[in-house]
Amino acid sequence: MEASDQANQTSSLPARLFDLTGKVVLLTGASYGLGETMAKGLAEAGASLVLAARSKEPLEAVASACAARGVDAIAVSADVSNEDDIASLVDAAMQRHGRIDVLVNNAGISDMRGVPAENFDIDTFRRIIEVDMLGAFMLARDVGRHMLSAGRGSIINICSIMGSGANELNVIAYTGAKGGLLNLTYQLGCEWADRGVRVNAISPGFIVTPMTEPALGALGVSDYVASRTPMRRVGRAEELIGPLLFLASDASSYVTGLNLLVDGGTNAGNGYYQIRPGHHGWGAMLGAPTVGETYPGLAPLPDRLAPWAAGVPGIHYPLPAEDA
Repeated sequence: MEASDQANQTSSLPARLFDLTGKVVLLTGASYGLGETMAKGLAEAGASLVLAARSKEPLEAVASACAARGVDAIAVSADVSNEDDIASLVDAAMQRHGRIDVLVNNAGISDMRGVPAENFDIDTFRRIIEVDMLGAFMLARDVGRHMLSAGRGSIINICSIMGSGANELNVIAYTGAKGGLLNLTYQLGCEWADRGVRVNAISPGFIVTPMTEPALGALGVSDYVASRTPMRRVGRAEELIGPLLFLASDASSYVTGLNLLVDGGTNAGNGYYQIRPGHHGWGAMLGAPTVGETYPGLAPLPDRLAPWAAGVPGIHYPLPAEDA
């Protein structure tokens, strides 16, 4: 091999490591937000996609956008908390491709009411656990059987920094679900490692998406979060694509049981809130006040964060009436 050929081959090595051409990826929660961004990123890397979500029309729009990038992409309507839906989803992927190389467990829900733990209702708690943790496990279990039989595969659980410790912005059911999912990642990452299946997690920090923008942007939470983040800003959805491609591809062939934090350094730091967060009064608006006095903070809530204290439109007060 001539020196120039060898140089060209070496220079293409990073690109080849992250290339997903020929890989089949099953991605849940793909109809909007982080899921939509990840789907398009996977398509750009050449992956064939089986996209799942409950919302059929937006899911089909994402699948079409991915197919326009030159890859095979199908939309399968499914509720990940429903075991029959999961079985049908896995069957659809296997019938179309005969294998699943990568599973991305992204489907998840939370609760924006601001209800404190001591008054949190069990129905909402159970629903969040069913979607965020049990759904992810059932998919990992069912897809895992096919991967274990093939002797290869990568499972990526989208967890959260909220699953790694306490945070004044957390929701009790969400932290329980994501913490459980993180421990499932550790267990499966070790239990299946000797049979060729890698299981890892990505834990995003505060990321701006259409789903989170009403809280992070319009209510002023972005400024508050930035003040507690070492990078002094919230994250962007596209900043998850690199970590996702790393764990999905052969670039991470010797990596399993990893929790990859994409959080601007939040989990590397210590401490708790300096300014009392605006949502601490939300529960009282819904008849579920905090019991006892919470720490008032070192300073009052700044004027620019005042909309946050008023609550979420449509949850704590009516949405503005549309012009006739």
